[in-house]
Amino acid sequence: MEQPIHTLLAGWESFYIIAGSVAGALIGLQFVVIALVADSRRRTTRPEIAAFGTPTVLHFCAALLLSALLSAPWASPSALRFTLVACGIAGVLYALIVIRRAKRPHQYRPELEDWVWYAALPLFAYLTLVVAAALFSRYPEPALSLIAAVALGLVFIGIRNAWDTITYVATDSEHGSEDSRRPRRQKHH
Repeated sequence: MEQPIHTLLAGWESFYIIAGSVAGALIGLQFVVIALVADSRRRTTRPEIAAFGTPTVLHFCAALLLSALLSAPWASPSALRFTLVACGIAGVLYALIVIRRAKRPHQYRPELEDWVWYAALPLFAYLTLVVAAALFSRYPEPALSLIAAVALGLVFIGIRNAWDTITYVATDSEHGSEDSRRPRRQKHH
């Protein structure tokens, strides 16, 4: 006999309260990061923000959205499954847009580490969400575990990328007075 949806989701309530709260707080922190970038000596271009700053906020927002969706009182598993598939597909499409944006020439040229954290891992997370949502009807417990891993993974990806941005700005600002007219091509960690 199939478990009611509220029974399945009840065990995850505390997890999603924590994950959603963390994601929400980190969205605010990312605004502080962007403000610091704006105040730095180095002028960041819109394409750089679109490729590296905006996706970080979006991943936090996705984790917050997943937390809200899995805390909501759904009447049927199929409605939740459809919504999660739609979110996963939207995430995959956005990850592909980010990859395209990162490939465009701008002042900063991404390194391998950037491709992993800003492109590959988010794309993998959103693909995993699509798969987990598709499996939800037949295998709800494993699907819920995968969805939780996606939400937490997106939070960790966002934390790492926000830290990467701040350390880049901080170290670039240290070196900015030496050769401020020449665009930075590499990150300094």
